Amino acid sequence: MTAVRPLIAIPARFAASTSALRYGAEVNARALIGAVWRAGGEPVSLHPHAPGGAADPAEVKARLARFDGVLLPGGGDLAPDRYGAVGVHASVYDVDNTQDGFDLEIARCALAVGLPLLAVCRGLQVVNVALGGSLWQDMDSEHRSMHSVSVESGSVVARAMAAEKVEASCYHHQHVRSLGAGLVATARAADGTVEALELPSTPGWFAAVQWHPEDTAHVDPAQQSLFDALVQAASDYC
Repeated sequence: MTAVRPLIAIPARFAASTSALRYGAEVNARALIGAVWRAGGEPVSLHPHAPGGAADPAEVKARLARFDGVLLPGGGDLAPDRYGAVGVHASVYDVDNTQDGFDLEIARCALAVGLPLLAVCRGLQVVNVALGGSLWQDMDSEHRSMHSVSVESGSVVARAMAAEKVEASCYHHQHVRSLGAGLVATARAADGTVEALELPSTPGWFAAVQWHPEDTAHVDPAQQSLFDALVQAASDYC
């Protein structure tokens, strides 16, 4: 008998168009979906719903109740006013009020109830802002390359990847400025950029990485292991 795959909720991203559809679309990256599937999970896209840019906490909690884990993916930038920034840098792109409101509430809810959560790139930034942290709107030099990341010994990420130094595929121009309540930075790039966050107080499994492990997960077991750890935690949760 085939084992039942734990359900992993992945908030969809809005796309103005796709090659095969006649309308705007809600999508998730195929590399992310594939990484969750290889790990033994059942990836499920969630429709973002946040009227006026604010998702209803009770509704989000009810929607997540049927899932065993959450993956917060990458995407466009969070609106700077979500973290108290003054003005908008010219480099800020693809801001969507509904997307922001939904992702932020997903992060808060998952962490509060202990639902296993892996946050990737924008996802890390969402978690940080959801807990009251802030972001630099634009870096002096963009991180859009493979580079080395040092991971704190004994951290959730280090245990999952069985490594304290990893090569990470990055594609971002923003990063953590001040940490949200209770968050701990557990990995950094050589220039000091925060590359991983953890929340010791959360009752469930949680890790957030600023890089894109899905980019190389199909050829790098260390990167795939982050998805494996999420799905294992989701299996234990259900």
